[in-house]
Amino acid sequence: MDAEEEWRSKAGPWARAALPDGQGLDVIVTGWTRTPDGEWWCEAEAILPARFEDADGRSRPTGAPTAITLAADRVTPIPGEDYSAVPRDGAISGRQWVIEKLHQYAEEDPSRRLHRRDCWQVRGEHERITTEDAVERLARETVVRCDVCRPDKALRR
Repeated sequence: MDAEEEWRSKAGPWARAALPDGQGLDVIVTGWTRTPDGEWWCEAEAILPARFEDADGRSRPTGAPTAITLAADRVTPIPGEDYSAVPRDGAISGRQWVIEKLHQYAEEDPSRRLHRRDCWQVRGEHERITTEDAVERLARETVVRCDVCRPDKALRR
């Protein structure tokens, strides 16, 4: 593993962000924040070009972490990254689980996905449900589980 790969593996978790101009950028996820209007935002660091000046006065290009904030629906998880330790602020109290309505491309495709209340992957139309309802829906397999927040682990199902 070279120095850049080692640094990258220690800095994560990483996610892919879609910037306002349509460009994609890998970012380091540092936190999730829910604003008073109920929207989730990703606090992240983008490694952007910078100039580093050595002690002898010579300059060289480098990368520097730069804090940015992105709407959560503009951020996509990268398979294999672990987001469980990323702090979450502002979760609304009340029902602990969220059912997200999915677009069905085929009749056999799932129509609903179960998330933890604070999951940043919830997009579009959704409803909050109780723990008992979440357990029942998982048991009857009327929902699929989110692969990011893994509600089935918390529900021990």
